[in-house]
Amino acid sequence: MTNALMQTIALAEMSITCSVLVILLLQNFTRNGIPFALKVLLVLLLANLFFWPLGMSLALPLAGYVRGVVGDLSIVTTLLLWSVLLPNHQATPTPIKWLIGILAIVFYPFALGVSMFDPYAWGYGSMIFLIGILIFALICGLAGWTKGVWIMGVAIIAWSLHLHESSNLWDYVLDPVLAIWALFSLWSGVWKQRKEKARSGYLFRPG
Repeated sequence: MTNALMQTIALAEMSITCSVLVILLLQNFTRNGIPFALKVLLVLLLANLFFWPLGMSLALPLAGYVRGVVGDLSIVTTLLLWSVLLPNHQATPTPIKWLIGILAIVFYPFALGVSMFDPYAWGYGSMIFLIGILIFALICGLAGWTKGVWIMGVAIIAWSLHLHESSNLWDYVLDPVLAIWALFSLWSGVWKQRKEKARSGYLFRPG
């Protein structure tokens, strides 16, 4: 695949991602949410707005500047975000978030050179790592999270087709944004449970 085509695909992905984020932000200000058909229309309109250069002395499209700041998101992160707009989308199970969070905590220090052990190298065609990804997909299926199964499948297919600049499988299944989201979501869930437990204890306190 040519570099120009990969750049176009990456820019298109980021344009759609930016449009999805805008729609999610708008949805917070609507009482009854946004109908699915209108979401699709807004994605098409906003994605074009982010994808094409708008002049105004900008050398790149708006999505190009966003991509320059955050880099390329993994296929898993991208599809997780896009799927939020689908009707009756499956929320990510808490055990899966724990797996992602623990993986990120273990992976990134070693990948950044904390020791001679470098798990990032596994992403360059390691059959054991590929089997590990398939096992993770199986765990998603056993947890009843079918969306996770096809997301992992699409990530593997995208890696095999070399749709992004990176040839490392890690970059298709994990990125800092996904790791931060998983850890923040877990922290938020624990904090919410503690507040509910404290409120329940206060309400049922004798006297």
